[in-house]
Amino acid sequence: MAGAAGQQQWSSRWTFLLAAVGSAVGLGNIWKFPFEAGQGGGGAFVLVYLAFVFAVGLPVLMAELSLGRRGKMSPIGTMEKIAKEEGRSKAWSIIGWSGVVGGFIVISFYAVVGGWVLAYIVKAFSGFAGFDAAISTDTFVAYISDPVWPVVSQFAFIAITIGIVMRGVKGGLEKAVTYLMPALFALLLGLVIYSAINGAFAETLTFLFSPDFSKLTLDTVLNALGLAFFSLSLALGSIMTYGAYLTKDINIPRAAIAISLADSAVALMAGLAIFPIVFKYGLDPAGGGGLVFTTLPIAFGQMTGGIIVGVLFFFLLAVAAVTSAISLLEPAVSYVSERLGADRKKVTLYLGLAAFLLGTLSAWSQGGNILSDVKILGADIMGVKDYLTNNIMMPLGGMFIALFVGWFVSRKNMMEELAMEESTFRIWYFLVRFVCPTAIGAVFVSILYNTIVG
Repeated sequence: MAGAAGQQQWSSRWTFLLAAVGSAVGLGNIWKFPFEAGQGGGGAFVLVYLAFVFAVGLPVLMAELSLGRRGKMSPIGTMEKIAKEEGRSKAWSIIGWSGVVGGFIVISFYAVVGGWVLAYIVKAFSGFAGFDAAISTDTFVAYISDPVWPVVSQFAFIAITIGIVMRGVKGGLEKAVTYLMPALFALLLGLVIYSAINGAFAETLTFLFSPDFSKLTLDTVLNALGLAFFSLSLALGSIMTYGAYLTKDINIPRAAIAISLADSAVALMAGLAIFPIVFKYGLDPAGGGGLVFTTLPIAFGQMTGGIIVGVLFFFLLAVAAVTSAISLLEPAVSYVSERLGADRKKVTLYLGLAAFLLGTLSAWSQGGNILSDVKILGADIMGVKDYLTNNIMMPLGGMFIALFVGWFVSRKNMMEELAMEESTFRIWYFLVRFVCPTAIGAVFVSILYNTIVG
C-alpha cells in the first residue's frame, strides 16, 4: 500500500529537477563553500570537493533517488519496504530514520542562519557605509547575542518554510521552485558579472583553480566530504523523499548528473561572486562562517552601488536557503503523515514549530547569548548539531546507502530501476560497491587515527 509519499508525483521532469537542484543548492553552496574553500586553501580544497561530488556523491545520489522511487514512501517506509522485498533485515530502516532525524536536526539550525539572512536583507537596505572590521564584527555579534531578534527572524524563516511545505508537492514545492530557482540563478549570474568587472577576478581564478596540495589537512578533506554531502542534500531523507514522487519515465542517471553539475556550478559561481570582492578590499578569504555576515558587509559599504549589491546578495542567499529548507522539512512531514494518516497541513505546522523550538537553542548558543556558555565537547549547541550531521550522519548515511544498494539489493533490480547501459552500469556499480564506502571509511579511519594519536 502506497504511503503519503506515493500519493503525490512531480508534474514533469523539469519541476523535479528544479526541486532537486533547489534542495541541493542552498547555504552549503553560497555560504559554506566560499568560507570552507578559503579555510582549506582554495584550489586544492575545490579539487577535492569536486572529486567527492562526482566520484562519491553522484553514485550515492543515484542510489538514493532509485530507492525513493522504488519505495514510493517516506525514507523510513521506503527502507522497510525494500529491505523486506529483498529478504533483508528490517534493521536497514535505520538509514531512513537517520535521514529523517538528520534532516530535522539540520533544519533546526539551518533556520537560524536563514533568519540571520532575512535580518541582513533589512540591514542591507540601510547600507553598510562606514563599516570596518571592528564595526562589522560588533554589529553581527550584537545581533546574534540578542535573545529576541535572532529568534524572531528564525521564526519568520521557518514560517515561510511551513507555508510552502504544507501545500504539498504541486501546490507548494513545485510552485515555489518554479519561481525561486530561476531567480536564484539570475541573481547569482548578475553578481558574478559584477564581481568580474569590479573585483579582483584574476586573483580569484588563481586562488580557486590553482591547487596547492600542501595546504590540505585531514580536517579539510573531511570538511570537503561533508560539504559534498551537505550541498547535495544526501542522506538527509530529502533526496529519497523527492525520489518517491518520481514517475517511471524520468531517467535517474541523467537527472542525477544534471543535479550534481548544477550544484557544483552554483558553488563555484558563489566563489567567483564573493572572492573578487574579498580580494579587492584586502579582506581575509579564510574568514570562517563570518565571511558572509562580517566580511562582505565591509566591502558593500565601500563599493559604488553597495546598497543594491548587498540587498541582492542577501536576497539570493535567502532564496537558496528556502529551497533547501523545504526539502529538509519534507521527509519528516512525509513520514508522520504516512504513519499516522494525519492531515498534512497540521503535521507540517506541528513539526515546523517543533523545529523552531529546537532551533531556538541554537540561536541562543551564539555570540554572547543566554546559552553561549553551554558547551558539549568544547562546541556550542549549534556547532555540535552541525558537526554531528555534516561530518558524521550524512557521510555515514551515504556509506550505508551505498552498501545497501551495492551489496544487499539485487543487481537485476538496480539495473531495471536505473535503466542504464551495461557498460555504464558497471562503472556505477563499481563506484557504489567499492569506491564510495572505501572513500568515506578511509576518511573516518584517518580522522579517528589522528584524534587518538594526535
